Amino acid sequence: AGLECRVQSALSLEQVAEPFIRGKALRYLEDGKVVIFAAGIGSPFFTTDTAAALRGVEMSADVVIKATKVDGIYTDDPKKNPDAIRYQSLSFDEAISKNLKVMDATALTLCRDQKLPIIVFSIFKPGALKRVVFGEGEGTLVRVD
Repeated sequence: AGLECRVQSALSLEQVAEPFIRGKALRYLEDGKVVIFAAGIGSPFFTTDTAAALRGVEMSADVVIKATKVDGIYTDDPKKNPDAIRYQSLSFDEAISKNLKVMDATALTLCRDQKLPIIVFSIFKPGALKRVVFGEGEGTLVRVD
């Protein structure tokens, strides 16, 4: 509440977002503004997960937050397996080797190699984004070991 926000996109979306310009985004962050990166990176074959990882690395982010339909990463698909258990945290290597489908392998590998943690949480859970931002243990942390 009360924070100024900018939306940038690699795609031309003039009515809702300005073009992605790294230097401009960094200046916004330095000025205390929130920057939201929308619509991927504008290149085929790259998912929005990989786009988020790339932008996180480019901006020297502390963490990538993935707002999705599930409240974290599970041992199995919780919609298909009621016995699936949510991880509080796990390493990148665990997420990749167990093929947990939280993000594509390119995004996970990029974040792992750049030592950029990821938090996965449900965007549909009231107050979840605020709890993630304030480090209140929401979702699942994919950590650098």
